[in-house]
Amino acid sequence: MSPTLLLPAALSALVALAIPLAIHLARRSEMRPTDFAALRWLDPKPRPRSRLRFDEWPLLLARLVLLALVALWLARPALYGSADTTPWIAVVPGVDVGQITQSVARRHWLAPGFPPLDHPPPSGPIPVASLLRQLDAELPRGVTLTVVVPAEIEGADAERPRLSRAVAWRVVPGTMPAAAAAPQPGLGLTVRYAPGREAALRYLRAAAGTWQAAGHEADYAAAPSSQPLPASGNLVWLVPGPLPGAVIDWIRGGGTALVDAAATVAPMATTVVWHDDVGAPLVTAALLGRGRMLRLTRPLDPAAMPQLLEPDFPAQLRALFAAPPPAPSRVAAVALAPLTGGATYPQPARELAPWLALVIAAVLLVERWLATARRSRDPA
Repeated sequence: MSPTLLLPAALSALVALAIPLAIHLARRSEMRPTDFAALRWLDPKPRPRSRLRFDEWPLLLARLVLLALVALWLARPALYGSADTTPWIAVVPGVDVGQITQSVARRHWLAPGFPPLDHPPPSGPIPVASLLRQLDAELPRGVTLTVVVPAEIEGADAERPRLSRAVAWRVVPGTMPAAAAAPQPGLGLTVRYAPGREAALRYLRAAAGTWQAAGHEADYAAAPSSQPLPASGNLVWLVPGPLPGAVIDWIRGGGTALVDAAATVAPMATTVVWHDDVGAPLVTAALLGRGRMLRLTRPLDPAAMPQLLEPDFPAQLRALFAAPPPAPSRVAAVALAPLTGGATYPQPARELAPWLALVIAAVLLVERWLATARRSRDPA
């Protein structure tokens, strides 16, 4: 363990030690001269020597110690390397806690906040890999970690976690409860068009009608481009020329918009999300803020884009606006065993201010007792 001061500049408060010294010098016992008849013939020039002395030195000492402790408390003393090194057992929900027999270790659920194992099993999605990395970063170096996992884990990410310490990975019978599938929102389609683009509306309207016939919730609304944009949902912008700032802001806010092939947009990295039979792009996509901008490469006209007349056009259009499926996160526990060699993280110092505050309170009581006893001895 190594002591340190987190705010050493606060030691400048030690100059306050001069205050009780000044008080005790000013309030020391008064010396009253007494005239004697035999002394009146002595030479008045010689004066008795005075020396510096302190009265009530226990009270003075208590006040000096009290101020020194306050200055030290303001400097925030701390200790490095004094953390608890008790072994840890982290249990993934889905495990029978009756199988955990080790009692000398700290036992917690591997869940947000790491609640103790005697609490009810956590519910809701649990990102196992992320929580392992967090726990490894928060535990002091040298603490042994045992992770008890069921045979199948829900909440894995793209790779095995790499930790700074070796982990005892215990796989026991059991399975994590499957995460509830998120409800798929309805596919509303709002169209804003310019004069001369009315002919393209029939294909979009027909596609929305096909979605509704298949049992999907699909609202459809079309209006000239002078009408306000929808609050949310999906937008088809059939207007040539520069893309208005309102449309760009709408996409950045999280919307998905399919813009006209003749719309002018700033250069950005794009990917092809729909192509024809020979590989020529029909629609490209680019991320813009929290949303996506889809752009047609051809007019919505059968002469330029014969795919409008094909039976799978509604499905292709729906796939453009549909949210990407979530990545698979359920894996066998043996495949998620952590690797070693991860980065180590410095542990925070253990502050001693709470304990020092108790010492300050005790010294203050002693100082008050000494001050009260001094006043009781003073003559009236």
